[in-house]
Amino acid sequence: MTLTDRPPADLVEAPVLERVLHEALRRGGDFAEIFAEDRSSSSIFLDDRKVEELSSGRDRGAGIRVIVGETTGFAHTADLSEKGLLSAAQAAAAVAREGGGGVRKTALLKQASEHQQVRTPPSTVPKSAKVDLLLRADDASRSTGGAIVQVSAGYGDSRRRILIANSDGLLADDDRVRTRLFVTCVASGDGGLQTGSHSIAYTLGYEVFDEHPVEEIADQAARRAITKLQARPAPSGVLPVVLKSGSGGILFHEACGHGLEADHILKDSSAYTGRVGQVVASRGVTLVDDGTLGPNWGSLVIDDEGRPTQRNVLIRDGVLTDYMWDYLRARKEGRTSSGNGRRQSYQDLPMVRMTNTFLLAGEEDPDEIVSQTPNGVYVAQLGGGQVNTATGDFVFGMTEAYLIENGRITEPLRNANLIGNGPDVLSKIDAIGNDFDMSPGTCGKDGQSVSVGCGQPTLRVTGITIGGTAGV
Repeated sequence: MTLTDRPPADLVEAPVLERVLHEALRRGGDFAEIFAEDRSSSSIFLDDRKVEELSSGRDRGAGIRVIVGETTGFAHTADLSEKGLLSAAQAAAAVAREGGGGVRKTALLKQASEHQQVRTPPSTVPKSAKVDLLLRADDASRSTGGAIVQVSAGYGDSRRRILIANSDGLLADDDRVRTRLFVTCVASGDGGLQTGSHSIAYTLGYEVFDEHPVEEIADQAARRAITKLQARPAPSGVLPVVLKSGSGGILFHEACGHGLEADHILKDSSAYTGRVGQVVASRGVTLVDDGTLGPNWGSLVIDDEGRPTQRNVLIRDGVLTDYMWDYLRARKEGRTSSGNGRRQSYQDLPMVRMTNTFLLAGEEDPDEIVSQTPNGVYVAQLGGGQVNTATGDFVFGMTEAYLIENGRITEPLRNANLIGNGPDVLSKIDAIGNDFDMSPGTCGKDGQSVSVGCGQPTLRVTGITIGGTAGV
């Protein structure tokens, strides 16, 4: 039986939800919302064939939000009984507004939606099989050559059942399953110790490994580590940069995407405030956020406010067309949510967040983009970075990069930084490939972390500062 064969399991009965919402609004609130969840997860970490960590957990609870004018009250509880929910509703209402009057009743209407398709729920797979999966990753990594001296691998899965009800009459639920695996290898040689890693993460069950064999993931991580043994110091200065498909999506997520979230716009803390209808990128650049994009890491049937996710075109052919919206900011502006209200757990308030954010493919051949670049840097994998949302200034690590010399990818480079500005980079894209790829990520904002997808085709930026140690 798949997860979708089961009827939705209500965490709280509808009559109880209605009574709790009534209590939340009893003193004259404008809006009330209940977000209940039941989350289970498991993870295993293997280091040099030894299980260093094997854990599982479960968390249940509800968060209740009450809005009165410009004030939001919020309370959460691990007690999903009617008594516990009523107590939380009273606390949230007290924060939002003391005193007042008026009574508002809510009749809930169930929202129809299709749940995620899962063939093999990870909870049905024995822990021993998951450990064997990691041992296979270790074997595959070491089989690439004797240079690999250390292998670590991690597996994780989660199931999150959520239920959302609000005073607008919305009643929605979802059942989300995610599975991920990463492999990190250390290679030893004349160049010292070098590290390579690779990971996959999808909104799928254990069947993900049918399409993405663990041996391929391990081989990619090992080869990255071995290749870097021959790496030379990266150049420094402003150079053309070609980003491999899928590798640079995190750059546009961080340096551009956050600046297009409506909370930053309404606080006037974004470089894109007030620029709808203006040219903000090179012609041909189209930036999209799409929570419906297949089984990617940031995909959702509904957001954490119960709104269906959708395809939102943010920049079309270089022109800024819209921002991303959650319920609260959209309500304030007299418009509808774009399905971008997300929260880490029932203990957190929702905020505007990305789902899968990516640049659309163009028409150019990726190999020709490289061959038409006399000299520069080819970035095959970006690491973490820092971004100033108000200005778009960023610093990102390059964890796999190569020199481009006379239109050819040549020597690997040691880890270095890309330093630039998001809006500036968008205006300097002069070639967009016809390939496309996505990569998974974890996005942090205001202390909350959520799963996201990032993507782009192979593309060229005419100039980004490389923070290397060798002169240009």
